[in-house]
Amino acid sequence: MQNVDKIDNGKNLFQHPEYRDVLANKKQFEGAWGAIDKEKVAEVAEWTTTWDYREKNLQREAITVNPAKACQPLGAVMVALGFENCMPYVHGSHGCVAYFRSYFTRHFKEPTPCVSDSMTEDAAVFGGLVNMKDGLKNCAAVYKPDMIMVSTTCMAEVIGDDLYAFITAAKEEDGGVDLPESFPIPYAHTPSFVGSHITGYDNMMHGTMQQLTEGKKTEEVKDRINIIPGFETYIGSIRAVKTIVEKMGADYIMLGDHSDQWDMPAGEYNMFAGGTKLEDAADCINSKATISLQKYATPKTMKMVQKRWKSKESTTCNPVGLKGTDEFIMKLSELTGNEIPAELKIERQRLVDAMQDSYPYMHGKKFAIWGDPDFLIGVVSFLLEMGAEPTHVLCHNAPRGWEDEMRALLDTSPAKDDLNVWAGKDLWHMRSFLFTEPVDFMIGNSYGKELMRDTGTPLIYMGFPIFDRHHLHRYSLSGYEGALNMLTQITNKVLDQLDEETKGIATTDYFFDLIR
Repeated sequence: MQNVDKIDNGKNLFQHPEYRDVLANKKQFEGAWGAIDKEKVAEVAEWTTTWDYREKNLQREAITVNPAKACQPLGAVMVALGFENCMPYVHGSHGCVAYFRSYFTRHFKEPTPCVSDSMTEDAAVFGGLVNMKDGLKNCAAVYKPDMIMVSTTCMAEVIGDDLYAFITAAKEEDGGVDLPESFPIPYAHTPSFVGSHITGYDNMMHGTMQQLTEGKKTEEVKDRINIIPGFETYIGSIRAVKTIVEKMGADYIMLGDHSDQWDMPAGEYNMFAGGTKLEDAADCINSKATISLQKYATPKTMKMVQKRWKSKESTTCNPVGLKGTDEFIMKLSELTGNEIPAELKIERQRLVDAMQDSYPYMHGKKFAIWGDPDFLIGVVSFLLEMGAEPTHVLCHNAPRGWEDEMRALLDTSPAKDDLNVWAGKDLWHMRSFLFTEPVDFMIGNSYGKELMRDTGTPLIYMGFPIFDRHHLHRYSLSGYEGALNMLTQITNKVLDQLDEETKGIATTDYFFDLIR
């Protein structure tokens, strides 16, 4: 058993005799009355690796197995934590909010502030007005934020709670003690039973910018660019983009900058860190252009920018990979009228040199990859630049238009006939693809770990969420720096696998080289 002089972690603890005995004794209950037939289990497991099972798996409609997406309020919480001293407030059950907090905390390894009004059975029947009145007042009194951003869970959406009416009633009942009339409470309806976390991000960003900029339009158009990062889970990417914009000499506002919130230094803990200043967010309607870095995570927001704000120069860019970064920098040059500085040109040249060094090891390698739509467009573009073959590209939360764009991208490859786009599929589908059409490597989040164990396909950790590896979110995937990071991570995984396959003494080690 455990003792204070020698504490074993889980890896060793469950190998102790007493634990082995407990696990062995449980087998008699698991296998009682023929409940488990080992031979039958093995037979079915083998069948799930076949083309026959794959065809049946692809016909599945009524159930999702191992989804490669999350729900809307998760994206709304990210938006809130990108604004200065803003508290995310979820109108719904406490369990949902615990999930959102733990999801982000396990990925970023940082605390995630977020509150709920803890709706229970009575609120599910009679509505959550009382919960919101008490919740908003308590949130403002206890945490003293400068803004509260309200989103919803399934429970509130099934009932049909009216957020505008509830927030108005909460302020009226408070009487200006904790919630004065001028206190900003942007809101968005974020039902989890439609869309995904990127839909929630878009709904919340749209609602926030619409409400904060109301009545703020002036005749003066400021020589300034708004940047919307999208559902960006790589802190380093946000910082890399800001560095590029600053090197281009542009005045800018990063709308929804959560890079400091989830990367706090050691020392005294603060509930909130960094974020877009509220006065800047209110004035952003007067900027001459807005660039979204994630087209599929901001369609509703960008439609508002172009139609309601009349911002004709606004656009989307995906600064991932060589081509994507080139296009972003060229757009900044066009908007600012500034020449591209020598510093960025040198960064690009260094990236191209590194790509040439690693090209022989990535060329022709087959990859399976999954993740969010904008992430996939960027990373797949980079794989194609390196001569790789993205054999299976899976996007569970693929929006309208994404499949066609990805197909057009893959069609630029000489191997286009062997490259597949899987829109709306989950990771149990991916398991079938990996068994029937194997690849050399997978690129994806932590939920690919079981696929790695089942299929033996090496996993390159990239995307969201990443729970079981540390600090990857601190690096950038954006800009020339981000492309170099991707190149380093992928190439070295290829070399690691090459060493594994050539380490047999006097059998395969003729290519177990010291220099590669």
